[in-house]
Amino acid sequence: MGSKMAAPALTVRPAPGNDPGMGTRRAPGAAMAHWIRFEQAGTEGFGLLDPATGQIDVQEGDLFTHPASTGRRTHLDDIRLLPSVAPGKFIGLWNNFHELAAKLGTSIPTEPLYFLKAATSLLPSGGVIRAPAGYAGKIAYEGELGIVVGRRCRNASEAEAAEAIFGYTCINDVTALDILHADPAFPQWARAKSCDTFGPCGPAIATGLDPSTLRVRTLLNGRARQDYPVADMILPPARIVSLLSREMTLEPGDLIACGTSAGVLPMRPGMMVEVAIDGIGTLRNTVADREPA
Repeated sequence: MGSKMAAPALTVRPAPGNDPGMGTRRAPGAAMAHWIRFEQAGTEGFGLLDPATGQIDVQEGDLFTHPASTGRRTHLDDIRLLPSVAPGKFIGLWNNFHELAAKLGTSIPTEPLYFLKAATSLLPSGGVIRAPAGYAGKIAYEGELGIVVGRRCRNASEAEAAEAIFGYTCINDVTALDILHADPAFPQWARAKSCDTFGPCGPAIATGLDPSTLRVRTLLNGRARQDYPVADMILPPARIVSLLSREMTLEPGDLIACGTSAGVLPMRPGMMVEVAIDGIGTLRNTVADREPA
């Protein structure tokens, strides 16, 4: 599914002061870190990536509690990237940006409008997006910021939710548009978004950044199709986590796609799609030819 890759494109900024609604576990001014998951010689691992050199400080233990350096170093050229997190729950939001809500003429939600996406849809940067066998309909990209939960969170206040956020990653919430509305009586959100390979995620989890400063860009064959500020979110990250935690317990590693904005379009076989967020990196995937039923 993945491939050996050159260092992901990363633009690192100093983390500005925290916006309480946006939320981050790191203190203001804390240095960024970029965590990756990888496979090497048939063994899965994780480590700290130096985006400037591609060097990886291989870690052991638990990513969300007490990771520790093994003292071993490796390089991006020598590993296969995995999705940046292995979530127990993969949650996606709809209608969470003012620009898209205005374009669609929808009301402004006060609570997350969410669906669950199968964890088996996950795909690493470098992997190939494949439509289900026999599906001939349209497949759309949705470039999004992803929240990675770092600690158990239940009925949390917004301040507690901010502390529970471990970091952020890039997500492409791929959608089979013809499946979504195939039955006029029942929009099939989970089915349309949970196909194998429909959850590209990566290349890294970035910590120590302020998401309110970020922009999400989605490019098709190098041409920008989405370019929107995270600050346009209706419900910012800490509020999302707080509200979700009232209804379900969030666990370390759970992944939340924050929703997308205007500019969603279908992808065609052979295209390269990239979701780029400065400070996190570029999630890069290609779209496969269609398979017969």
